[in-house]
Amino acid sequence: MSSLRQKSAPRWTAVFLLCAVLCCLFVPAVTVKHENFKKCDQSGFCKRNRQFADDVSASSSWTAPYALDPTSITFEKGQLNGVVLKILKEGEEKARLPLTVTFLDSGVARVTLDEEKRAKGEIDLRHDSKARKERYNEAGKWALVGGLKVFEGAALNAEAEQGYTKVVYGKGGKHQAVIRHAPFGIEFQRDGETQVKFNERGFLNVEHWRAKVEKVEEEKKEGEEEKVEDEKKEDATGEDESTWWEESFGGNTDSKPRGPEAVALDISFPGYEHVFGIPEHATRLSLKTTKGGDNAYDEPYRLYNADVFEYEMDSPMTLYGAIPFMQAHRKGSTVGVFWLNAAETWIDITKKKNTANPLALGVKGHTDTQTHWMSESGLLDIFVFLGPTPQDLTRQYGELTGFTAMPQSFAIAYHQCRWNYVTDDDVKDVDRRFDKFNIPYDVIWLDIEYTQEKKYFTWDPLTFVNPETMQKQLAKRDRKLVPIIDPHIKNTDNYPVIDELKKKDLAVKNKDGNQYEGWCWPGSSMWVDCFNPAAIDWWKGLFKYDKFKGSAPNTFIWNDMNEPSVFNGPETTMPKDNLHHGNWEHRDVHNINGMTFHNATYQALTERKKGELRRPFVLTRAFYSGSQRSAAMWTGDNQAEWAHLEASLPMVLNQGISGFPFSGADVGGFFGNPSKELLTRWYQAGIYYPFFRGHAHIDTRRREPYIPGSPYTEIITQALRLRYQLLPAWYTAFHEASTTGAPIIRPNFYIHPEDDNGFAIDDQLYIGSTGLLAKPVTKEGADSVSVYIADDQPYYDYFDYTSYRGAGHHTVPAPLEKIPLLMQGGHIIPRRDRPRRSSGLMKFDPFTLVVVLDKAGDAEGTLYLDDGETFDYQQGAFIHRQFSFDGARQVLSSANLDIGHRTVKCEKYLKTMEKVRVEKIIIVGAPKAWKNKEEVVVLEEGQKETRRKKSLPLEYHAAEGKKAAWAVVRDPGVWIGRGWRIDFGDKVAGHEHHGHEH
Repeated sequence: MSSLRQKSAPRWTAVFLLCAVLCCLFVPAVTVKHENFKKCDQSGFCKRNRQFADDVSASSSWTAPYALDPTSITFEKGQLNGVVLKILKEGEEKARLPLTVTFLDSGVARVTLDEEKRAKGEIDLRHDSKARKERYNEAGKWALVGGLKVFEGAALNAEAEQGYTKVVYGKGGKHQAVIRHAPFGIEFQRDGETQVKFNERGFLNVEHWRAKVEKVEEEKKEGEEEKVEDEKKEDATGEDESTWWEESFGGNTDSKPRGPEAVALDISFPGYEHVFGIPEHATRLSLKTTKGGDNAYDEPYRLYNADVFEYEMDSPMTLYGAIPFMQAHRKGSTVGVFWLNAAETWIDITKKKNTANPLALGVKGHTDTQTHWMSESGLLDIFVFLGPTPQDLTRQYGELTGFTAMPQSFAIAYHQCRWNYVTDDDVKDVDRRFDKFNIPYDVIWLDIEYTQEKKYFTWDPLTFVNPETMQKQLAKRDRKLVPIIDPHIKNTDNYPVIDELKKKDLAVKNKDGNQYEGWCWPGSSMWVDCFNPAAIDWWKGLFKYDKFKGSAPNTFIWNDMNEPSVFNGPETTMPKDNLHHGNWEHRDVHNINGMTFHNATYQALTERKKGELRRPFVLTRAFYSGSQRSAAMWTGDNQAEWAHLEASLPMVLNQGISGFPFSGADVGGFFGNPSKELLTRWYQAGIYYPFFRGHAHIDTRRREPYIPGSPYTEIITQALRLRYQLLPAWYTAFHEASTTGAPIIRPNFYIHPEDDNGFAIDDQLYIGSTGLLAKPVTKEGADSVSVYIADDQPYYDYFDYTSYRGAGHHTVPAPLEKIPLLMQGGHIIPRRDRPRRSSGLMKFDPFTLVVVLDKAGDAEGTLYLDDGETFDYQQGAFIHRQFSFDGARQVLSSANLDIGHRTVKCEKYLKTMEKVRVEKIIIVGAPKAWKNKEEVVVLEEGQKETRRKKSLPLEYHAAEGKKAAWAVVRDPGVWIGRGWRIDFGDKVAGHEHHGHEH
């Protein structure tokens, strides 16, 4: 939901009626109001640093003013310390910038550059400001949770040449940091090859503290012309003071009590053509250049969480969240950087093509990607990842910032939302209609209209008369309710929440230290300051059932507008000189603000009632690195247009590789009314979003899946049932994300890192480690799609087993009723085939295993199960199985992946699941030799070979045309939580194995 203001009605009735008719006929074109948001040249520090970079690049005699003092260097226990000296104007003392380079056990290096004067408090603030004097140094407190163990095996390289300090680190000493003293810079090498360079181009710029020299208005004196000339020269070297001391935008003036304090650095990736990451932007997976070149942007990518109303496609413009993590990829290598800074940040990307020298035999041309990072304030604090695989990067980043929280199982099913379901009877009616049409769903949502006059923790007494009864009806089908609660608290009388907020002094302050008052949905509002531990404790208390009356155990929470959105603020957010807990300025913490809020809500949901510990579900719009530990996200206020459907795929894929995979987009588009075809195709795509929710604006027509009518309702229902059928595979992928940091849906480069033809592909995706390859239809009127296959394994249509083989593009039929979904050979896919009304009703359903044989006749897959709601899995209460098909022995087996000790919780859970069985096994690409085979032999865990073996019939279906042969074993009588094997061979296992038919 965005900061849309309702328009007042036209004055004349005739005009009103005409407009009403036209509105019914046409969906108005909408577009972002660019004038509400800064461009780089309207953001003082971005303009200064971009100009600085241009001046440096244009100069033939430029000498960078930063040098590491070699006499200051110390090295102990995996950490190098020193002081970088910044040369200032003649006669001025050099600015001292303490440097720390820490080498971590994981093979990651961390580089931090501070400013001594600010760190010691030896500066003066202007305007009698109460703000902190230090550079903001607490971003890690919010973003980092582990992975910081120092690698004590790091050592200074004894062969260091003069002017350089070299450190060998990483397992096996494969990594090396080459630190150049003057001008200061660092090269990070792996196996002797440079992968990442800091300050290669000399754009390092730490704006040191200096006192403002107040200009006194005097009568013109002799020599004034020379003084003016000097100022102009100063401007030409990048020292433009016009935005040092204050800056105005949108009618608001930022007082800047600390003066200029930006940090900037160029980071180069030699030999890497593709860079990914730095969400959130409505752009491709492989990031475009921002300064020249074909199809380039003319603005840097911006990270400044904002309520961007009606955002546009294909743009580096900022959106609702910020993850300053970038990875570069080429054949055989993935590397990356994490820029730990919560202030407004801009990133320029350029590509430098190096053509091959015809005289240098065997030397190929290559492309270097060069980036320029600029943040308004805070430390220069950067983590460097040297890979070499995409999996290494997502794991190491996850070790630092936390892995995805394991959600309740309902949260990965389908969510039904709109702004707004208008009464509790409306909610109950929608719930009944889903059942009437046999359409599965798990969660229904309430936008702001459910409250009494936009006061959170209240219900409108006229429209939501009995929320308890409403939730009891939902609970009958194990369904949930998610109401919205935003960070702005209505500033009004007779509202205990605002009274407590004021009395306890827990709101964000303005620059003068008084409680800040702004404007949002409720009108006059104040913002809870979740940087304050006391505010978090207070917030947690508000969710207890006796405080949030009408909430229930099946109530979960949506945190919107937490950038924060402030309708009357600059760029629709808070003034940067507002003050948070600890007197940190809002400019320092802006991008973390939303995360502190949803973290607090997550904690609140765990403490609603003593003894009722369930995994929370919180949806957030604003996010930062680490948000994945406590929330899901969605891509905000998209539009009911084909372009927005298409853009959702790279956006969600990018979230996944950037450590926040529990993501999705509003199915159908938030603004506007989708055609029935677009709505249907969006559901067929939405089933591949990890977070799967239909949502719509208050002014749109109703579009629940049962609304469009035949054949659309049936086709949408088919798509929803496919999502529910594959929930075991999705849940297993979520478990993998929660333990390894791997994305839940994966782009081509992540699965096939050696395939340079597929690095930029972002319109198709793999689901977890299942081998399921989906290519949603995103073009109007399309009846086929072109699926790119990167390897030489066989791929099979999920529904009819049509085979596709050979690297390259394959045309897959996709009429409206068809969902393009392929299965890669070599995988075993777990699913549940009984259609149910909600995921909770599937808990004890039997399983089907789809065994998809690869070209060698092998396959494997995993299944993870737990109770889907408590934290008991952390004490071993889960089932984790590995299924393997050995093509040589022709044996399918189930083995235990839980190598931990059996706990009481584990035994209790296994007892509840002991009768959950495998009801069907399907083998796709079945061997020809099985054609005349009539039975298979089943052995369960604990049985001995000498005992009587159970034989079961085998159904064999021969290949027809392009459709592969397949075989079925029905009701094999094996349990999902126990070990077993099924022998498909003859008496001598594998004797008749003669290959496969594809």
